[in-house]
Amino acid sequence: MVAGVTFRRALGPFDATMVVIGGIIGAGIFISPYIVAQRLDTPLLVIGAWAMGGAIALAGAFSYAELGALFPKAGGQYVYLRDGLHPLVGFLYGWALLLVIESGAIAAVAITFATYALHMAGASDAARVPLAIAALVVLSVVNYLGVKPGSRVLNVLVLLKVAALAILIGAGFLVAAHSTWLQEVRAASAATPSTIVAFGAALVPILFAYGGWQNANYVAEEIEDPRRNLPLSLIAGTVAVIAIYVTANLVYIRTLGLTGLAGTATPAADVARRVFGAPGDLFVSAAIAISTFGFLNLSILAPTRVYYAMSADRVFVPALARLHPRFQTPGLAIIVQSTWSCLLALSGTYDRLLNYVVFADWIFFGLTVATVLVFRRTLPLDRRPPGTYRAPGYPIVPLLFCAISAAIVLSVVRADPVSAARGATLIALGIPVYYWYAAIQSKDSKQKAKESTEPL
Repeated sequence: MVAGVTFRRALGPFDATMVVIGGIIGAGIFISPYIVAQRLDTPLLVIGAWAMGGAIALAGAFSYAELGALFPKAGGQYVYLRDGLHPLVGFLYGWALLLVIESGAIAAVAITFATYALHMAGASDAARVPLAIAALVVLSVVNYLGVKPGSRVLNVLVLLKVAALAILIGAGFLVAAHSTWLQEVRAASAATPSTIVAFGAALVPILFAYGGWQNANYVAEEIEDPRRNLPLSLIAGTVAVIAIYVTANLVYIRTLGLTGLAGTATPAADVARRVFGAPGDLFVSAAIAISTFGFLNLSILAPTRVYYAMSADRVFVPALARLHPRFQTPGLAIIVQSTWSCLLALSGTYDRLLNYVVFADWIFFGLTVATVLVFRRTLPLDRRPPGTYRAPGYPIVPLLFCAISAAIVLSVVRADPVSAARGATLIALGIPVYYWYAAIQSKDSKQKAKESTEPL
């Protein structure tokens, strides 16, 4: 880190809330609700599953709000795992984030953005990869130039995608509803799983869709008055997304019916065509392009602070801990993550890599919420500054969240054990890297201690 250069507290409560909303809403709500409709047999179960997923996400946001108010530092989740469990656990989270989770997601979403942008423009798919890489380069430059320019771009994009969803939802309630949409029941067969099993299976894609609230914790050191504004933004942003997701699915079912929703991989486009006619397809393509572009911007802005924090602790590449003397951003961390994402996009392997480690997100979600239990013992409430946010429902709510996280991970392992094993292997590769850097740090510390005791 350049001496005297610190992060700039430039993000207000509105900016931080946009980070939360932008980190959760991607392309999924426009496309993936059909998966949930395929797994559940009644409209009420589908809506109930999305509401339940939102409640679980809010429980996670409550815990992250307490952690963020307690440790308003750059790196967020890495810091909580480092101090609450073990430095190795924090390092493995950052390692997985850079190696595949975030970089792989950036590559995949960049391709999705390019696909819909080209479709909207009526251009050839041959330009998909070049356009995806160009988008990453442009957004990397914007975020390199400061957290405020990156935040302003994010705010505009989040407002645009929320407005697109609001238009789709509002217009969807104005068209004629599918006949008997609320009473529709899918006929069960001998192969149909029990309601409880099916409900659990439906929650897996829902909870993946709700993930992303942690992005605000990454930039805690750049938020004004983070002890107040970080919890406020986490809760407000998550509640806003729950309202959007539940009402969007209500419109999908009301317009298409349960069977119609389960039978289409493009529910938002189908609803838009019924509402707007032929231009509906263009409307949804534009909405997805905007939404994915906003996700890319946030993915460059926030997670790079994790690599900065790791390097500042001297357990990763030291150069990544340098802040730009003028822009006060972790410039090299932005360059490294974006370059790796571009390589994944070029290689075409990003989708497989993402499948290998997609379950890791919920491993670390569960472990992070578990640190709330640790810090309640090591830093009791009476030793914290007055007015510090505390998560409601302790200890039941965090314990339930940890149990649900474990169930999600186990369900993913059961569904695809090969990918899970490969993902675990990729994460485990970080163990020798951590101990190598830790050994260097220990050697340097001993050398400095020796030099300080030598006579002049």
